[in-house]
Amino acid sequence: METITGANGCDGFPKIKVAIVGGGLVGTLSACYFAKRGHEVHLYELRPDIRELEHVPGRSINLALSVRGRAALKEVGLEEQLVQRHGIPMYARMIHELDGSTRSIPYGKKDQCIYSVGRRFLNESLLTAAEKYPNVHCHFNQKLVSANLKQGQMTFERQPSKEIEQVEAQLVVGADGAFSSVRKQMMKQPLCDFSQTYIPHGYLELCIPALSDGTHAMPKNYLHIWPRGRFMMIALPNQDASWTVTLFMPFDEFGKLDTPQRLLAFFKEHFPDAVPLIGEEKLVSDFFACKPSPLVSVKCGPYNIGDTALIIGDAAHAMVPFYGQGMNAGFEDCRLLDAVLLKHKFDVGPALKEFSTTRRPDAEAICGLAMYNYVEMRDLVNRKSFLIRKKVDSLLHSLMPNLWIPLYTSVTFSHMPYAQCIKNKEWQDKVRHTKQNQHDYLINKRQFYRS
Repeated sequence: METITGANGCDGFPKIKVAIVGGGLVGTLSACYFAKRGHEVHLYELRPDIRELEHVPGRSINLALSVRGRAALKEVGLEEQLVQRHGIPMYARMIHELDGSTRSIPYGKKDQCIYSVGRRFLNESLLTAAEKYPNVHCHFNQKLVSANLKQGQMTFERQPSKEIEQVEAQLVVGADGAFSSVRKQMMKQPLCDFSQTYIPHGYLELCIPALSDGTHAMPKNYLHIWPRGRFMMIALPNQDASWTVTLFMPFDEFGKLDTPQRLLAFFKEHFPDAVPLIGEEKLVSDFFACKPSPLVSVKCGPYNIGDTALIIGDAAHAMVPFYGQGMNAGFEDCRLLDAVLLKHKFDVGPALKEFSTTRRPDAEAICGLAMYNYVEMRDLVNRKSFLIRKKVDSLLHSLMPNLWIPLYTSVTFSHMPYAQCIKNKEWQDKVRHTKQNQHDYLINKRQFYRS
């Protein structure tokens, strides 16, 4: 076995052949991390090279990049290129009321923001960055049809020729998404847990075009939300001054909008200020051009098979998009995996075991938080109790920044493990409950003595 030497590697550590299945966001970033350490990396992707496609099939929901994702990009020298030069900062949620009025709810302190980034731009940039390493080899149109993960053996079918290729690697990394082929192979092993949950809500994408002068139709440094209880609509800004608009709604509600007349009546009732921004003709055209897509949450474990296979990103912990942490958690996987490999001096077996053991509870925690945040975004943001708690949390955080960290701040603007974020919130809830009981006791006692 060769050893890694040189500025980008780690002197004296083993050098291995790594096969990464999945050329999406997490797979390409993982390739950069392994390549930086001097390993031989082969990246296999089912789709053609997206840089050569006019239209990329699949999801195009804009992504919200926050601290965890930025830290992972920084480690491979990509943060400035992808964030500072392309990302659009969003400092607050902009809430759209039924009467067309708006109000903002800051995400955190004045200088804290998340960034709207385009999925395709990010993926293309990561692919290009990976290919700059001479030890990275990209293989497109490759479908994984079978694998013996214990032996590091895989069978790929080239599309569309159906040509079969046998591949071997010392480490197989599955970064092939929520419906991962690598995970399906792992599930054949005993003692592998797996569950997936579909929510009864789907999503459908629309678009607000740029104004005639090439500017954004709404204030651009916000994530715009139209919360309506059972459903909601959001809009994220794009670099070309358009907006990616996503309608989240129960499938039964989607089913009722089966004619242009019903669709327009629905939007004029629930999203009246958005109709002129989208345009009636474009709204009808875009809405009926595709069907609403489902939303799934995946939990499984362990994430590894010995020292030969591992799953990361959505393959290990797909989540609904309502906390904006899917990509960020996947990018954080890459950074944490690199750190644990360095800790174990690239003794892969112990490193993968530690990664799987420590990462799983955090991944399951953020999957749960993402489910909860949908309720917050579509309903709770309109409640007075939510706004009061938000203001109290902000005040306490400003007074005790290291002691009182609001849940959203800990998830989005820190590196606190996700499971610890939940424990931190539970402690805060207990403090609030205790203080409320003390307050109620004093009020009752005062009224007793007055009577």
